[in-house]
Amino acid sequence: MTYAEYLALEDASETKHEWSNGEVYAMSGGSPEHSRLQARMIVALSLALTGKPCAPFTSDLRVYVAAAKRSTYPDVTVICDALQHADLDPHAATNPTVLVEVLSPNSEAEDRGEKWALYQRIPSLAHYVLVSQHRPRVEVYTRTELGWHYAESLPGDSFQLAALGVAIRVDDLYAGALAAG
Repeated sequence: MTYAEYLALEDASETKHEWSNGEVYAMSGGSPEHSRLQARMIVALSLALTGKPCAPFTSDLRVYVAAAKRSTYPDVTVICDALQHADLDPHAATNPTVLVEVLSPNSEAEDRGEKWALYQRIPSLAHYVLVSQHRPRVEVYTRTELGWHYAESLPGDSFQLAALGVAIRVDDLYAGALAAG
């Protein structure tokens, strides 16, 4: 399907779809814990970015990776300065500084594999953050002059997003976890 056909489908559909060089994939809904962690990350980033030229966006923001001809909906996107739109899609951003994915059993392999390879092709991307929904654990990949640096943060730690000038406590992100039942 062409990108124009994909955009028409997205406008008419209640379900989000990702587009990959002509192929379209429906996205499944997340668990309550996935949604809670996504919301907590947005709140933490919003508070930490107050007064800074960066803003977090929900998973409603489409990100277009021109180098791979692929459109995705990351769980959280942070864009600094002016949002740059894809030429062929005025509702898709092309310049994320931070992308966050909350890991789920259905998405973890893709988030660590194909999407991670895809996101590395975004020139503006400084941090890729993976948030576990099964235990308090945040993984951050940071772009450096020598490649990507990996750091894991656990309870009691803070994870750094140096490109934003912020640190977020893992304990704050996971506070108020949902009771099983």
